[in-house]
Amino acid sequence: MPNLVSDPPVLEPGTLRIIPTGGLGEIGRNMTVFEYEGKLLIVDCGVLFPEQDQPGVDLILPDFAPVRDRLDDVLGVVLTHGHEDHIGAVPYLLKLRADIPLIGSGLTLALVEAKLKEHRIQPYTLTVKEGRTEQLGPFELEFVAVNHSIPDALAVAITTPAGTVLHTGDFKMDQLPLDDRITDLRAFARLGEKGVDLFMADSTNADVPGFTPLERSIGPVLDAVIARAPRRVIVASFSSHVHRVQQVLDAAAANGRRVALLGRSMVRNMTIAAELGYLKVPEGVLIDYKKAADLPDDEIVYMSTGSQGEPMAVLARMANLDHQIEVGHGDTVILASSLIPGNENAVYRVIDGLTKLGANVVHKGNAKVHVSGHAAAGELLYCYNILKPKNAMPVHGEYRHLVANARLAMDTGVPEENTIIAEDGSVIDLRDGVARVVGQLDLGFVYVDGSSVGEITDADLKDRRILGEEGFISIIVVVEAASGRIVTGPEIHARGFAEDDAVFDDVKPKIAAALADAAHNGVRDSHALSQVVRRTVGRWVNTSYRRRPMIVPLVIEA
Repeated sequence: MPNLVSDPPVLEPGTLRIIPTGGLGEIGRNMTVFEYEGKLLIVDCGVLFPEQDQPGVDLILPDFAPVRDRLDDVLGVVLTHGHEDHIGAVPYLLKLRADIPLIGSGLTLALVEAKLKEHRIQPYTLTVKEGRTEQLGPFELEFVAVNHSIPDALAVAITTPAGTVLHTGDFKMDQLPLDDRITDLRAFARLGEKGVDLFMADSTNADVPGFTPLERSIGPVLDAVIARAPRRVIVASFSSHVHRVQQVLDAAAANGRRVALLGRSMVRNMTIAAELGYLKVPEGVLIDYKKAADLPDDEIVYMSTGSQGEPMAVLARMANLDHQIEVGHGDTVILASSLIPGNENAVYRVIDGLTKLGANVVHKGNAKVHVSGHAAAGELLYCYNILKPKNAMPVHGEYRHLVANARLAMDTGVPEENTIIAEDGSVIDLRDGVARVVGQLDLGFVYVDGSSVGEITDADLKDRRILGEEGFISIIVVVEAASGRIVTGPEIHARGFAEDDAVFDDVKPKIAAALADAAHNGVRDSHALSQVVRRTVGRWVNTSYRRRPMIVPLVIEA
């Protein structure tokens, strides 16, 4: 049950306040604000991608309300890794104050800087590595290596006089990672010995028993699929999944194929990863996609975006025959990523479209072509047992994931009263080793729609859904000002409701009668008369057609 909105008390001296503004109850737009002695620290600033019931929306941002009027108090933004759901909203925050320092690992900051360049923002950055400690005002930050589906991910331990908080970011405990960089459990143990007052752990796979499979188990599967593919191979993945792209490059090289990268973000991110040494490109394997068409079909692999069914991404455009590369019989398409909750229908539409075109579609449901980048329940149990935190607050996940993570915390000995299932906007105060929810802010989604940010409301989206699902009816009536008698009309037009406007012949007498009745009762105001028309047409449409279209009446006085 959602927490009721309540204003938090004034922050007492010696207390650390924590406000998650996104990422709790959803997979995306991760952002958490920490406040101590009047200074603010932000961890992550990501986006959420829209679902079908949010038509026209490009991105969804965290609600910046808790920091919008206090931007000068923000000492920095710690970015745990380079995925969009953790860095994608940084440009929109920096448009409010461009000189907020960004703190993160080399690859993470390189990806952010490339994104900010498109927004014409030159950021202030501080590159950090695991094992390093930085002092930012009252916040001591210690960075810990964690393994994830992108290189250079970091957890951060935040220490103030109020206590120590360990925020994992996204992580798993792959013991044989492709880059040989494991989650540093020795650092976790050391922090546990020192005392962790609040553990904020990734919850995405908390309801999955056991351990997340090894990343390198995917390589042989990709190699086998590519080896037996008779024609072209198209692999779709996240544009920042360096490890998966590395495996595709290696499998292509082993099978005598070249690889062409498709999608602006894929090309940009892999160029950065290769330049920084995170992506090892076999000699002669990469080829420009424009030249790839000259190769025989059995000598090319396309690496593309669109694994989540995004309508404007490469794979969806291929499925809709809206891309220069036309998928056909004998082609093999590999979806090398997991399904983000909410994207299932879009992904299966793309799979169906590609299958109709004759492609053999390989995905996680029928082959082991992806493993998650998030810790499963067994890994989280290890962390809780190593750290023995005084308090636990699960982060990054939908509500069921947060609840599952909280149960793991309690199973390992964290008292139930010290286990917090928070929501976006929850206000948590940490003092003397005790974390408590002290308030609930009214935070919402901030929609990016083209060049507008935050101007689109939920009411606007409801109107768009009505237009898309129920149609639109406009009614124009000219009435005599003195008597309310109809002079012209009603003239009725519709879109997305009925092909023939003649269907409205039945309602026109009802409109005339309703206006005459209103005029008889002394109603002369054009707005009030418009509402009479709206109600009359609405009742008729609902009764006759069981529809609820958008109705826009216009009554003009002559």
